[in-house]
Amino acid sequence: MDSGGSTDMTLAFELEALKALADPNAVFNNARQWTEYVGVVSEKPTYVVTNFTRKHRVRQDFFSGPRGVEESLENIGGQFDTDRHVFVGVDDEDEAVAEATGWEFLQVEDAAEAAGWTLATGEPDDDAPEERARDDWP
Repeated sequence: MDSGGSTDMTLAFELEALKALADPNAVFNNARQWTEYVGVVSEKPTYVVTNFTRKHRVRQDFFSGPRGVEESLENIGGQFDTDRHVFVGVDDEDEAVAEATGWEFLQVEDAAEAAGWTLATGEPDDDAPEERARDDWP
């Protein structure tokens, strides 16, 4: 992905966008070559994000925790002072949140094409066993 020669960027993936990629760990490792910070934001409970990132060995610089995506992007934008803040998402709602928080928005398919990342085949596994089994956990 062309970052204009600068690595002064914070890159945030919506969890569903990360699930749409064939190898999230490889994506994060690649992104670290041209970004300063990279992480995951989601409306899902923290344990869902944590389970996914552990399963795929994704080392993130930040995550949304118990906050929603909009509040997370606002906090991350203030905490990580880089020239660019880019949010990779999957739909119009993600784009609206990016716009509301002053982040640049990229559809996951466009980001994947620009960066040479491989998209996953089939639908993301929203009902992974570890997520189903702990639905009642805070």
